[in-house]
Amino acid sequence: MIRYLKLGYVALGVTDLEKSVPFYRDVVGLQLNEQAEDGTAFFSCSDDHHNIVLYQSDTPGLKRVAWELEDENQFDVAIDHLKSAGLTLVDVAPDECRAGYQQRTIRFQEPTTGLCLELFCNQLKRGASYQPTVAKIARLGHVVVSFEEWATALQFFKETMNFRVSDGLDGFIAFMRCFPNPFHHTFGCGNALPRGGSNGLNHVNFMVSDMDDIGRAIYRMERLGVPVVFGPGRHPPSGSIFFYFLDPDGMTLEYSFGMEEFPEVGARKPRVLEPRPDSLDYWGAKPAPEFASTGAILDAAPQLVGTEL
Repeated sequence: MIRYLKLGYVALGVTDLEKSVPFYRDVVGLQLNEQAEDGTAFFSCSDDHHNIVLYQSDTPGLKRVAWELEDENQFDVAIDHLKSAGLTLVDVAPDECRAGYQQRTIRFQEPTTGLCLELFCNQLKRGASYQPTVAKIARLGHVVVSFEEWATALQFFKETMNFRVSDGLDGFIAFMRCFPNPFHHTFGCGNALPRGGSNGLNHVNFMVSDMDDIGRAIYRMERLGVPVVFGPGRHPPSGSIFFYFLDPDGMTLEYSFGMEEFPEVGARKPRVLEPRPDSLDYWGAKPAPEFASTGAILDAAPQLVGTEL
């Protein structure tokens, strides 16, 4: 089965790069490592060249989610396994890989939404070491996606992608780790019902290094007029302290501090929590209506160019 190192990066479409680039740099606290001639912006919160990529888009949303494989040997494992599951795989052309600062990269689509998924092993060029500014971000934590065909999508990520369920809210969301990455979840497979039944982005998470990063963010967002849509609070499934806010397009972002970690062997069984408010927050916070409401699944077709495997 496929083995992963981590969640590599999330690519988002934004409607105004001139607003979003300074927001992700100066308000979220990511490091802008590169901006292409067309405006595409590569941000990091680690020694990677990029952990977030912003593209100009008519519609705000999720363009692509990429996972870094454990090593190059995993390409053969992944290709064999994914093709046996009936997926069409594309080996991204070398020129596009270089333009995206990566070595070998393969792409395919999640079957129920058409979301573009990517596997790679090495980024071609590392960025300068991440230097924290307004927040000491430790890593890109996770991305949560909402699916109309939730049960089918959950089966895909468990059986085809080899993600492991850590915990879940019955019928609403499964918190999954990309095995054998130890963190409680690097991916959330959510039911689309809470966002009106449509596929889309739920939120993108950044794990911070210090509880004070969340405290400072509360007042920074208030001072800057950034909408806060949930928290601060503490999630029962992972134990994380959380704080959710909106980017300029209304897409939901999260800071979190602390998370349970799992051993590769002998991990505890996943828990299934009742789908009620105190399963989301020990402290009693409730999400605003705008929480997780914005962010389409963007067209994957232009990204699936290369040699079919």
